[in-house]
Amino acid sequence: MFSHITLGSNNIAASKKFYDATLGALSVAPSDINAKGRLVYTTDYGRLIVTSPVNGQPATPANGGTIGFAASSEQAVAAWHAAGMANGGVACEDPPGIRHMPTGDLYLAYLRDPTGNKLCALYRIGT
Repeated sequence: MFSHITLGSNNIAASKKFYDATLGALSVAPSDINAKGRLVYTTDYGRLIVTSPVNGQPATPANGGTIGFAASSEQAVAAWHAAGMANGGVACEDPPGIRHMPTGDLYLAYLRDPTGNKLCALYRIGT
């Protein structure tokens, strides 16, 4: 459904450290800072682009927005959360763990990145 997601950053170096670590915990390769000063993380399923806003204004997180990353296991979610906490992320929502949903149980964790964007790593239990 999505080809890419772009997030704003006020500090590309801090974002690189954070996203290389958290996405690395989900088996996504690190990104170089490209010629436009952007990070581009690419998988078979799409791209995450992290960039300074093109309008020159400060980056701000979306109020009510969350970007969710698929994880392959509960351990991958835990590794993602730990990597984020160790690399400039801030815990938010409930602690990592199981959430019982009508559509099935999920193991998830939430973080805010160095700019304040809300992120989630999610593993669908039993799939």
